[in-house]
Amino acid sequence: MQSVLRQHAEQQFSQELEELKKQDTHQRPPNWHLSPAAILTYLMGGKLKNGFEVTPKYIGSRRLMEIAVATLTTDRALLLYGLPGTAKSWVSEHLSAAISGDSTLLIQGTAGIGEEAIRYGWNYARLLAEGPSEKALVVTPMMTAMKEGKIARIEELTRISSDVQDTLITILSEKILPVPELNTEVQAIKGFNVIATANNRDKGVNELSGALKRRFNTVILPVPETMDEEIDIVQRRVASLAKVLELPAQAPSLKEIQRIVTIFRELRAGTTQDGKTKIKSPTSTMSTAEAISVVNSGLALAAHFGDGVLSAHDLAAGLVGAVVKDPVQDKIVWNEYLETVLKTREDWRDIYRACKEISL
Repeated sequence: MQSVLRQHAEQQFSQELEELKKQDTHQRPPNWHLSPAAILTYLMGGKLKNGFEVTPKYIGSRRLMEIAVATLTTDRALLLYGLPGTAKSWVSEHLSAAISGDSTLLIQGTAGIGEEAIRYGWNYARLLAEGPSEKALVVTPMMTAMKEGKIARIEELTRISSDVQDTLITILSEKILPVPELNTEVQAIKGFNVIATANNRDKGVNELSGALKRRFNTVILPVPETMDEEIDIVQRRVASLAKVLELPAQAPSLKEIQRIVTIFRELRAGTTQDGKTKIKSPTSTMSTAEAISVVNSGLALAAHFGDGVLSAHDLAAGLVGAVVKDPVQDKIVWNEYLETVLKTREDWRDIYRACKEISL
């Protein structure tokens, strides 16, 4: 059997979930696989009583994760909100895996999505042949979650048009999904809830109505607060992805990861780490997810076109691509950063020269 490129969270971390389930002595909400306390341990990591080590899935504020888990024990849905690349989808997937043992009940929000993707659809061949019936109904992830008492996930909620968003109001407030064509309804089983994600860069595209906002408890996921947090996230994710992709390269040195994270944090903040030099920020988000992508891209270059050791030359290509999204405005910002910041750092000359070669 061929191995899949990316396993679902409940498959990839099945051993951790099983160990947590065995030792979980706290009260579990109806239809939850784990208690809120055990889910928090799964998210933040920790050592169990038998010495088993649970790896952290989210590196950041413990209180934010407590709020997210606690929200899902109530009748309010959860909205994870923030900049692109702040682990919203990652947290959503792991919460669903730990609560329901199933992270696959996913609705991907797009500008062209219709109500039928959230409520239900019809098998039109059967509908024309037999008329409206249970067999002609096309069940959505939302309907499945309601019937089975599981978590439904909605990605990029603000990309969905406002009239389609409002389909959720009855589902979230009344916990029912009417099917008027069959003169029936689906009533949500205990354990059902919704986790949605939205980027604040999309704010104003399809603003949530006041009625819908009231049905969600919003948790804003920030960019990593400290340099050490961000380095830890990049190291862990790069190691995990390199293993899955089977890249024949050495693990990147701490020095190279520190340099990439420093560049990202400085351009994001508009100032150098020491606060002495103000710099312009590019139009790109400079997220942690993009930093991970830059390192992985460099590892792939080193593995297949180099000696297997990540170098400044390997990093430069992905780095320039991550920063320069606007070929005019961002190029000016990037070249200014190279000349005023990177060029002045003695032990950064290699990455400065590599970036200059690509920027020319």
